[in-house]
Amino acid sequence: MTTAHKQKLSDHQAMLSGPLIASSFKGGEDEEISRTALSSFLAKEGEIERRKMEVRERVVAQLGRVEEESKRLAMIREELEAMGDPMRKDVALVRKKIDTLNKELKPLGVTVQKKEKEYKDALNAFNEKNKEKVQLINKLVESLLGIGIPSTKQ
Repeated sequence: MTTAHKQKLSDHQAMLSGPLIASSFKGGEDEEISRTALSSFLAKEGEIERRKMEVRERVVAQLGRVEEESKRLAMIREELEAMGDPMRKDVALVRKKIDTLNKELKPLGVTVQKKEKEYKDALNAFNEKNKEKVQLINKLVESLLGIGIPSTKQ
């Protein structure tokens, strides 16, 4: 029993024994009732104390299990981080390579766009010149036919 319970018990016994001494003329029946009440009270106190101890033991056991599970979770987290670290390094390396290639490709893309524009301009100029050539050939053929030179077409 704890000290608080012993104090309560002694206070209760003093409270019960005080009236017993004063009223000793009532007889043994009152004393028997007081003893029964005291033993009943002590039994209830003992039961309460026993239940408190059981609850404490269960709580301590549960806390122990929680602590073990927390340790397990911490270990699992560390393992996952260790597994993820190489992946992060690989991803960082790949990203760095991609960034480097993008830097190299930007000027090339600009150059390609310029060349495409130059190609389109040159193609348009070629088509214009080709049209002029066709027109000049047609005029030449017409002028030759107008002069009377037989054409080689048949």
